[in-house]
Parts: sequence; C-alpha cells; structure tokens
Amino acid sequence: MVSSRLSGVLALLATSLSVVHVSGQTFQRLGTCPTLGCILPPDQQDFLPGQQFDIRFEVHAPKNGSEAFNDGVPDEKFTVTIAKDNGTPKSIASFFQLKDEPSLEKWTFSWFEDLFAQDAKTPSVVNVASKIYRRVALYEPGTYTVTLNYYSGKTTTATWVVRPLATKKKAKNVILFIGDGMTTNMITAARLLGHKSINGKYQSTLQLDKFPTLGHQMTHSIDSFITDSANSASALYTGHKTTVNAMGVYVDSSPDNFDDPKVENVIELLKRIWGSAWGAVTTAFIADATPTALTAHTRSRYDYGALIEQALNGFSNTSWTKMDGPDVYFGGGAEQFLPGSASYQGKDYYAEFAKRGYSVSLNKTSLLAAPNDTRALGIFCKSNLPVWLDRNIFPENTLKLKNDPSGASGPAKDIPGQKEMTLKAIDILHKRGGKDGFFLMSEAASIDKQMHVLDYERALGDLLELDDTVRATIQKLKDLGELDNTLIVVTADHGHGFDVFGGADTKYLAAQHDKDDRHKRSAVGVYHESGLSQYTVEQPGISYNTGPNFPVNWDPRYVIAAGTGAAPDRREQYGVGKNGSRTPAVTLPGMEANDYYVNPTDRTGGFVVNGTLPTTESQGVHSLTDVPVFAQGPCSGNFGGVYSNTDVFFKIADCLGLGHPTNKTIGGKGR
Repeated sequence: MVSSRLSGVLALLATSLSVVHVSGQTFQRLGTCPTLGCILPPDQQDFLPGQQFDIRFEVHAPKNGSEAFNDGVPDEKFTVTIAKDNGTPKSIASFFQLKDEPSLEKWTFSWFEDLFAQDAKTPSVVNVASKIYRRVALYEPGTYTVTLNYYSGKTTTATWVVRPLATKKKAKNVILFIGDGMTTNMITAARLLGHKSINGKYQSTLQLDKFPTLGHQMTHSIDSFITDSANSASALYTGHKTTVNAMGVYVDSSPDNFDDPKVENVIELLKRIWGSAWGAVTTAFIADATPTALTAHTRSRYDYGALIEQALNGFSNTSWTKMDGPDVYFGGGAEQFLPGSASYQGKDYYAEFAKRGYSVSLNKTSLLAAPNDTRALGIFCKSNLPVWLDRNIFPENTLKLKNDPSGASGPAKDIPGQKEMTLKAIDILHKRGGKDGFFLMSEAASIDKQMHVLDYERALGDLLELDDTVRATIQKLKDLGELDNTLIVVTADHGHGFDVFGGADTKYLAAQHDKDDRHKRSAVGVYHESGLSQYTVEQPGISYNTGPNFPVNWDPRYVIAAGTGAAPDRREQYGVGKNGSRTPAVTLPGMEANDYYVNPTDRTGGFVVNGTLPTTESQGVHSLTDVPVFAQGPCSGNFGGVYSNTDVFFKIADCLGLGHPTNKTIGGKGR
C-alpha cells in the first residue's frame, strides 16, 4: 500500500523548489493561504453532509524576503475554534468529539516571490508549525466558521457551507463521460466534419445534440484561473477545488506528497453508503489524472506507480474510506503494470490485480471474452491508446509504435476503442452492481492530448468517437432495460482556445512552395470564401468503412482552417497529417535545452505562425473557457444553467443520495 514516506527526499526537494520550474507572473507561498495562518480546507468551501475530510492548520514564519516575520519562529501555541451558524465556538477536538489532539508537526520550505527572485536564485525560506485532524465530517446543513488564532492577535477565518441533505437515491446508475479538453467550439467543428448539411441545414446531428439538458461549468482551480486535468477532475469527483497537479487533497506545504488533507470523493461515498459497483475507462494511460483522480489523494499527479497501487489497495498511511478497488479498469499505460522502474516498488501489477481476482485482458479479443461477473483489468498498450484516426484511417501509423502491453518489442495490436471498452464495462458493472447499481467514468482523453500538439483532425476524430460511444451506450442501456434508471452526464474538465475561422485550399497552398509565407496565407478563405464542408462529400475510391457519423473523406482539397489562441511557434499547413500525430515545436542543436522553435520537419509546405506562449512551452495550453455539460435521465434537469465545476459533483451526489446526517456505512462489501 502507498506509504506517506513514499517520496522521501525527492518529495522534500520537489516541495522546497516547487516554484522553480514555473514560468509565469504569479508566484504564491501557498495558493490558498495569503496570510501567515493557513486553514485547509480554506475559506468558501462547500461540503456534502457526512462527507469525510481532513483539516490542516499551518502557521508560517518566513525567515527572509518581503514577508519576513518573528525572526522565522512560527507560533507553536496557535489555537483553533469552530462554530455552526451563530453558535458558541468550540475547539476542533471538542466539536468533533476527538479523544486526542494531534501532534505538532514542524518543517521548512522555500519559494520564490517573483521572477526577479527566481532569476537571482534567492528563495524565501519559511518555517512552519502545523497540526492535522484526520477523517472528520459535518453532518448538519448550515454555515460553519473556523477561526485560527496565532501570533498574539492575528486571526485567519474560513467559512464553510454544508449543503442540504440528500438521502434518497434517485438514479440507480450514473455514467459520466469526460471529453478531456472538449469545448463547445470543438463540438461544433466535429459536427461539421461528421455530419452533412444541405443549404445550411444538417441532415443528421451528433448524439450530444439530442440531450435534453445543456449547462455550462466554470473550470477555475482554487488558486489560479487556468486549470489542469488533475485538479479539475478532482473538483468533478469531490466537490472541492484544489491546486494544479493535485487530486483529492488540499495542497499543504509539507514535504510529503501523500500527507495533505484529503476529502472523500464520489466513489468512496458511493461504496461506503450504497456498496455500488464502479469502473473507469480511458483512452489515456490509466494512471493519468482523469481516471486516477477517482481514487487518488496526492498533490502530485506524476506519482504514477503509487497511484495504481492506491487505486487497487487504497490509502494506507492514515485511516480512510475503503473503496476496495475498481470493478472495471480499462485503458493504456502498461508501464505501471509491467515489473520495473515505472511500477510501484517494481511490482508486477498484472499479477497484483490477478491476485485480487481480476480477469486481465491485453487486447480486444480477450476483453470481449472476459466474464461479466468478475472484476476486470484491461491494459491494451503502453502509454496512451493510439487515436481513433490512426486506428481506423491510417492504421499503418500504429505499426510504427513499440507499445505492446506485454512488454514484448513491437506494436500493440487488436486494440479496443472507447466504445468497445465502455460497452464491456457496462456489461460487467450491470452484472456486478445488481440492485445496488453502478458508477462509470469513461474518458475521451486524446481530444485534449491532440489539441495540445495542435493536431486538430486527430482531436476531432476522438471527439466523434466519444459521441459514437455515447450513442452506443444509450442503445446498450435500452437493451438492458436500464436507460430510465441511469443518469448520463457528458462534460469536459477544461478547454483549449480552439476554433475554426475559415477554410483552406490545400492544393493551392501546396503549389506555393516557392513563395513566401505571407503569400501562402492567401490559401485561407474567410467568411464567404470559407466555403462548405467537404468532409461529408463522397469521393470515388475512398471508403473507410467507419459507418455513419464520421467523415467519408478525411483528406479533401478544401479543409477547415483552425487554430488556437495559446500555442508555441509552429508551421500551419492545414489538412490531416497522414504520418501520425504532429510535433509542432522542438529544441534545436546548439540552442538552450528548454527553448522551443518551429519544428523544421513538421508541415513543411505551410507557413510559420508566431506563438503566444513562453518559448519554454512546446505545446498548446489550456484556456479559461467554460465547458458544456450535457445530461439526460434521472435528475438531468438539475444540470441546466451556469455553475462551478464543483457543482457537477453536488448534482450527481444529490441524485445518488450521498448526503447523510449520520456516518452511514452500509456498503463497502467486496464483489
């Protein structure tokens, strides 16, 4: 099991230099703690009744820098009170009826106050005194005020709100689809590619277009307005925002990645209260942020091996909810399962899962043959699954890979897609969940991953695969008689600044090879000259056998001209890249190792587009945009409007009846 000492010296080093690698304008001593007294969870947090969490208090004493205070000696005699509504404040131990006060902890960390300090290599050093109260819960709805008193008169206050009770289970099952990085603009572009229109009227539409409820969620993280996939997934699963790279915790300043104050997530609540089955499906490596945020409690999404151990065996260094491992776990990422340096303690995690009674599948044929009454692990390649476009349109690209999940040399073969994995997951979860139902998260990961490398056709191909998976899922639930019992939510964790702004004539652009870049740009048509979509126009000799709802021609002469607002220097040629996913920017011989330039071998017939990011960034980055939320089934009407990403959790939790006035623990039984 994962130990709190897992990271040791490396974790201490990572903490003490945590800001060194940040290229940006805003530096923070501790993002949720603008004063020298820190309360975690911080001010303005909401809780589900009965949701278990840890509370940490820190008192900081900077030794140097603009905040230097008290000669660097933290107040070890700080006190804390908590009061409900206008009630009498009580000590934390008294309020939560704890037998003992936790021990005082002390440590030191350092940070850079700004870019000038970073350039000068002059960190500010901070000494800390801290206490942490483990596994408490608030059961009564209302407003709670927590007050930290320190340094003879200084106070820090946090206001917490406990949401209304939700004790009735209104949906037997929940399926949460996450299109990683997916925005409304991408959905619009995918519709243009996959669905034919005549005189401006679509002859068919996406399955997402048919959902009865559409809302939007704001994706900010707790201490920055641009999020990453770890803390945004954590917000969707816990109802609590956190810091970039963190999952299931509020980030503290301690040297250990695994001792930060935790908060119970939807899976842990569901297992504890109802004993339901659950599973995760992803087209990424399974240790990636979106799937592991269902089980992880860490400030670092990059402890991949430990996160697989945590998914299987739970959290071991403190008392915590037992969720007993997934019933279904499908994706890529064989590196964390093969014995070696990338797996936790070098163990064979295929064998570890098998010891726990899991069937183990390494290809689609084995997956489809796996029994539905047995817990199932399916790992189908190293790293991420090849994208839909390469699996179905340019399969020769997959043969270049060395990603066999068994560890053998050569490519992975017979790989399932998101649809095959999701449908098999439903079969297993339906069988194993029985009357207690199930929760399934299914992620289309490479919408995001291909947007990062500015490979828009590959990103949109995976978005169309997601839509096709949703369509097949609805039919599967109908066949099982479970559609009316199942809340289906389709959303994203964050967005990218992508849009289509016109069309491009690839034939004309290719003919301008001897012209300068400004002239090449005349191949782009805007407004009336953008023309009509050619992706749905059949051409003699071109047939992919991918069925309806996908383009019939991925390589027409006239293609979408698309771009993103946050990207490195690159060359744009438009049209699909036939040789695999692109690498838009690279380092060059003789130049600095972290300085990126236009890749001289990428899209060589195009024109250079200047970037908008620091030159240390080799890919596009996430954006501020709100992202859509589609819902159908029980409780779906609650998902309309505009709200925080944390409210997705509360809406799902309300539908599943997860908010209780007592420590309800009737589930958790093994299956």
